[in-house]
Amino acid sequence: MDLALWIVAGLMAVICLTGSAKMVVPREKLAGMGGTATQWVEDFHPGALKAIGAVELLAAAGLILPAALGVAPVLVPLTATGLVLLFAGALTMRLRRGERATTAGDVVYLALALFLAWGRFGPEPFTG
Repeated sequence: MDLALWIVAGLMAVICLTGSAKMVVPREKLAGMGGTATQWVEDFHPGALKAIGAVELLAAAGLILPAALGVAPVLVPLTATGLVLLFAGALTMRLRRGERATTAGDVVYLALALFLAWGRFGPEPFTG
């Protein structure tokens, strides 16, 4: 179980790290990169996109570094819980926009974040 949680944490960190590109890539370029799946960025102010990107960058670090360095490893499940909220918001936004076809990724990411939060708060917490 511990190995599965580490794999999910690494995968989620990579997903968040790539998602943090919102901080540096212009909004217009992001909207054109992924077809209909990325057109949502046009509804957000560039400052909001930078904030979302910063949250994702911090999440990528918060999923791996505290446990790997042994400094405040309780931050891992807290970060996963924050990602649950982030992806629940993303899913809600897509449903409000009527983008039902593009919700699959958000549902998978939400499930992975839930699994990670549950696993690290419950059966496999970091101790020591």
